[in-house]
Amino acid sequence: MFERLVPKLRVDSVYQIDLDRLYAQGIRGIITDLDNTLVGAKAPLATPELANWLEQVAAKGINVVIVSNNNANRVGDFSTPLRLPFVYKARKPALRAFRQALHILQLNASQTVMIGDQMMTDVLGGNRMGLFTILVKPIAPSEEGIGTRINRMLEKVALVRLRRRGLWQEEDN
Repeated sequence: MFERLVPKLRVDSVYQIDLDRLYAQGIRGIITDLDNTLVGAKAPLATPELANWLEQVAAKGINVVIVSNNNANRVGDFSTPLRLPFVYKARKPALRAFRQALHILQLNASQTVMIGDQMMTDVLGGNRMGLFTILVKPIAPSEEGIGTRINRMLEKVALVRLRRRGLWQEEDN
């Protein structure tokens, strides 16, 4: 069970992801979480830096779908100006939303990555779906809701076990 919490790649932010390498590996789609992955949980819109990154992603021929456990207003208000499709109230790590995102992308799991800031939702769901998972550090942890804070506590317990099993290196928090 704990192995499913281990992402294939860990980076500080989406800006550190090597898009050329993903494309060379056959990746044509990104499923991404919203809050604390792309922007802080209370940021209503994309930053100019994020908008530029999304343009770079599109220029590489990689499509993006936002999959969030948040509500329709939050996810829609953020995604619509960017012209990005989205899935809200995803209930990650449940697989329904991941399947829906793959359908939107018209891709299979081997052509798609999942980017998120939470092991218990984004990484677990992505790994269960067979996606290449990328864990980013949360942008604004102080803005997180109670559900996310509970997940963070569970992640700490899981990290202890993963370290004991040699599946998570100490220097890679």
